[in-house]
Amino acid sequence: MGLRDRLAVDEQRHDDDNDLAKTYRERLLEEVDVDELARLSPSQRRVRLERVLSRILSVDGPVLSARERGALVQRITDDALGLGVLEPLLADESVTEIMVNGSQDVFVERYGKVERVPTRFASVEQLYQTIDRIVSQVNRRVDESSPMVDARLPSGERVNVIIPPLALDGPTLTIRRFPTPFRMGELVDKGTLDTGTASLLGACVRARLNIVVSGGTGSGKTTFLNALSGMIPDHERIVTIEDAAELSLQQSHVVRLESRPANVEGRGAVTVRELVRNTLRMRPDRIIVGEVRGGETMDMLQAMNTGHDGSVATVHANTARDALGRLETLASMSEIELPAATLRDQINSAIDLIVHLERAEDGSRRVVEVQAVTSQRREEFALTPLVRFARDPIGPDRTVTGTFVPSPAPKQLLERLHRAGETVPVAEPPVAEPVETAGGGTR
Repeated sequence: MGLRDRLAVDEQRHDDDNDLAKTYRERLLEEVDVDELARLSPSQRRVRLERVLSRILSVDGPVLSARERGALVQRITDDALGLGVLEPLLADESVTEIMVNGSQDVFVERYGKVERVPTRFASVEQLYQTIDRIVSQVNRRVDESSPMVDARLPSGERVNVIIPPLALDGPTLTIRRFPTPFRMGELVDKGTLDTGTASLLGACVRARLNIVVSGGTGSGKTTFLNALSGMIPDHERIVTIEDAAELSLQQSHVVRLESRPANVEGRGAVTVRELVRNTLRMRPDRIIVGEVRGGETMDMLQAMNTGHDGSVATVHANTARDALGRLETLASMSEIELPAATLRDQINSAIDLIVHLERAEDGSRRVVEVQAVTSQRREEFALTPLVRFARDPIGPDRTVTGTFVPSPAPKQLLERLHRAGETVPVAEPPVAEPVETAGGGTR
């Protein structure tokens, strides 16, 4: 059998499975008592549906093996209660992102690499049903008048939906999953950074330096921010601010805030900027902003400059130096028009450290540079490298390896660490070797 014939057989089998699932899904809806289901917990509802469906299949279902029957029951139950064909992908712990490009194209990210999977929706209508189920769980809507939405599943996954007319090839659904929060030691074991860099960052967190974590999309900023925040002393009051809640801090005194979009009438929106301003009245020891992307950057800088040391935020940028320029651009988006020199003054006074992450070609994510901000007042931005990742030549297996190379820390950073009682191994300036002079002495 040729490739074309095999594809035709697979297509027919897929269509037959869809028809079978649709038939018995309709039978299931006829049999169950919706009012009774509403009174049950989610786990009880699933058990109830599986029991009713198994009875229906036993009475007049097709001849199926035990494995085929179990798969059919799970598929129909997933359609009724969960996210349908996406449920097996959500159950796969190796999948960190699910990307649905229309009803027939589904891609996933595993271990940093994107691959296509055979999962498909039976129709565009089924995809829309899945999208409606997702957004309705968080009291949001998506239609032609509001064709884009960001949401968060109750289980913590972040969801983005965009539909026609903005999405030209059909509804697009992106689900980003977040693994169990890593501690810094676990990131060291995974090669995200080395022990020395982790020790340095831990000292900087405890010494209440203001830190910005930068990187591109999917570089691991949120994962790293979670681990970094784990170094904050447990007795401190931490307030987190996010567009869609993703952080999962381990401390006991954490207040989590999440922005809210406008309702159907266009009212009721609460922005990240408003949350940052409100946070200042909540007596925070630390403020953590999941990502700055607009005018709230100025409010965050002002908070860092008015006694809220030890705060942390993330920003999209290509390098640590670009992160400072990005912060300047974002801060200028507030309604307060300030000269560029004034914005530099705010940033130089507020930010102490930039930690930049990248995702390499092999899918690995790691810290590639740690830079101290050494410019002051209205000076042009100046950075002093503390750690950089020196890559080895790429081998035949395309795996990215390298070494974390420390550099001497600037005097003002060392003084702040010492004042806070922190002592960490830092690279010292190289000692000049004696040079023999023409007269036989040394200099």
